[in-house]
Amino acid sequence: MPGPSEQEIRTRAYELWRDAGEPQGKMDQLWYQAEKELLARKAANGETPCDKNGHREPTTYPERLRGVH
Repeated sequence: MPGPSEQEIRTRAYELWRDAGEPQGKMDQLWYQAEKELLARKAANGETPCDKNGHREPTTYPERLRGVH
C-alpha cells in the first residue's frame, strides 16, 4: 500500500497550520508532522508504506510550496 499522497499531506498540513494560528515559517515542520500522522494512521489500520517514492523516509517538502502560506 502506498504512503499518503502529496494532496493528503498538503490537506493535513494546511489543517495543522490553521489550527496553530497560521504561523509564519512553519510549513516545512507542519508538512512533516502531517506526513508522520498520516503514515501512523495507515499503520494503525494495518497498511504498510511501500519503498516507492521514498515512503520509508520522509518526503521532501515540495519546492513549489516553499514560502507559500
